[in-house]
Amino acid sequence: MLIIMKKAADDTALDNIKKYLIERNFDIHQSTGANRTIIGVIGDTGSLDTETLGSLPGVLQVIRIAKEEQKE
Repeated sequence: MLIIMKKAADDTALDNIKKYLIERNFDIHQSTGANRTIIGVIGDTGSLDTETLGSLPGVLQVIRIAKEEQKE
């Protein structure tokens, strides 16, 4: 799952998102660019509601990454 923060999101909003995820036992990877910050959420994100995450302050977009099918 990827969480894309708004350009104008402040550090408090970013800290709150990270705290929310860590409290739910997810690992995160933060990538900060010139215009955007993206948080990669690592773990079984099936329990995370994209609408809830998308409504948190500072969040621009939440993208769920589909699982790759296993070939036998």
